[in-house]
Amino acid sequence: MDADVSDSPGTPAEPDRPDDSAGGGPADGSDGGSADGTWAERPRPGPGNGRRPWLRWTALAASFLVLVAAGVGWWLYKKLDGNISTDTSAAAELKAYEKERPRPIARGARNILLIGSDTRSGDNSRYGRDDGGSQRSDTTILLHLAADRESATAVSIPRDLMAEIPSCHKDDGKATKKQFAQFNWAFELGGTACTIRTVEKMTGVRVDHHMVIDFNGFKDMVDAVDGVEVCLKEPVDDADARLKLPAGRQKLDGEAALGYVRARKSIGDGSDTERMDRQQKFLGALVNKMQSNGVLLNPARLYPVLDAATKSLTTDQGLDSLRDLYDLVRGMRNVPTEKVQFLTVPRKEYRADPNRDELVQPDADRLFTQLRKDEPVTVVPAEEIKSGDSQADHSSGKDPSGQKPGDSDVSPTPAPTYSGSNAADDPCGS
Repeated sequence: MDADVSDSPGTPAEPDRPDDSAGGGPADGSDGGSADGTWAERPRPGPGNGRRPWLRWTALAASFLVLVAAGVGWWLYKKLDGNISTDTSAAAELKAYEKERPRPIARGARNILLIGSDTRSGDNSRYGRDDGGSQRSDTTILLHLAADRESATAVSIPRDLMAEIPSCHKDDGKATKKQFAQFNWAFELGGTACTIRTVEKMTGVRVDHHMVIDFNGFKDMVDAVDGVEVCLKEPVDDADARLKLPAGRQKLDGEAALGYVRARKSIGDGSDTERMDRQQKFLGALVNKMQSNGVLLNPARLYPVLDAATKSLTTDQGLDSLRDLYDLVRGMRNVPTEKVQFLTVPRKEYRADPNRDELVQPDADRLFTQLRKDEPVTVVPAEEIKSGDSQADHSSGKDPSGQKPGDSDVSPTPAPTYSGSNAADDPCGS
C-alpha cells in the first residue's frame, strides 16, 4: 500500500499534509502513528488550551454586578419615591372650587407654591409648644419658573399680610367663614388648599403645584450639602432660636441654619420684613452651593439632598414621585444663578394695625401680571435703590425722564424693578 494512504479505511489523508519521506515516516522524524494524522483525532479546546472559560466567568461576573447595581438603584429609587407624602385632600378641595380658580395663561411656565410649615407636632416639638397639632405657614413662597427655563422668580408672601381668605373646609369637613385676616391663618383654617385659593385670589396666578416642607426637612437639606455660608454684621445670641453665632462670614449646619432663618427678635430690626430678606438670601446661597458644587449633576451627591428633602415633603399628585421631582430639578439646573431671583410682594404697614402689612397698589398687581404672563421680572439689591425711595416708589415703573405720554421723543415706560436679591449674590457683599 502506498505510504500516503492511512491504515484507517474510509478516512482521507489530511489535505494539506506534505508527503512522507521515502522511509514512510513523517518528514520531521517523529513517530508516524496514524492517530495524529486524522481530523477525528485532532486535539479539542479545553481548560488548559483556551481562554473562553475565563471570558465566560468575566461575563457572568459583569452580569452579576450589573444586576446588583440595578437592584440597589431600584431600591434607592423606591426608597426616595416612598418618602414623599401625597396631599390628596387638597386636590379634592381644589377640584370642588375649580370654576373660581384662575386659568393658566403662559404655556410651559410653572407656578409652585412652597410652604414652610411651623407645626410643633412629632419631631418638631423641640422647636416650640404643640397646640394640638395646629400649624400655620411660617414661610410661603410663590416660585415662578419661566417657560424657557432660563429664569426662576421666588416671591415671598408675608405671613402678616392682610388678605381675603375664602370659605374653606377644615379636616373635620366643617366650612369656615370668608374673612379678611392675616395671610397665614389660611393654612391653619383650611390647610394647603385654603392657602392656594387665598394666593390665587390675591394674585390671579394659577398655582400648578405645591410643596409643604417642615423644619426637619429644611435642616437635613442644609446638612446634605455640607452647610451653607452666611455673613453676620453682629454676633447673635438667641435662646428661643437655639442660635449663638459670632459676627462675620461662617458656614452654618442644618440646626444653626434653621435658627438663623427663623430668628426674628435677635437679628436686624426684629421685623418680619427683615426676616424674609434673610430667608431669601439664605435660599439663594443654598441654590448657589448646589449649582457651584455640581450637586444637581452628581447622583452620588444629589441622593442625600433628595433623601433629606423627600422625608419631610408633602406635595400634590403632580409632584409626588421621584421622577416628577427629578424632571423639575433637571429643568432648573441650567438656570444661571443670577437669574434665580428673590423678592417680597410690594407691601407697606397696614393702616389699621402697624403690626400687619397690606399690599402696595398698583405695584403688587403689576408684579402679579408679569408672573401671569411670564414676563421678565427685574430684581435689584436694596442698596441700588435711590436713597429715600420706598419699594413702592422704586417698583412703580414711572418714567424717570419726567416726560408726559404723547411727547414725540418719549421712550416706552420702563419695566418696573423690585428690591430683592439673586442666588449669585455674595452673603457678605464682597
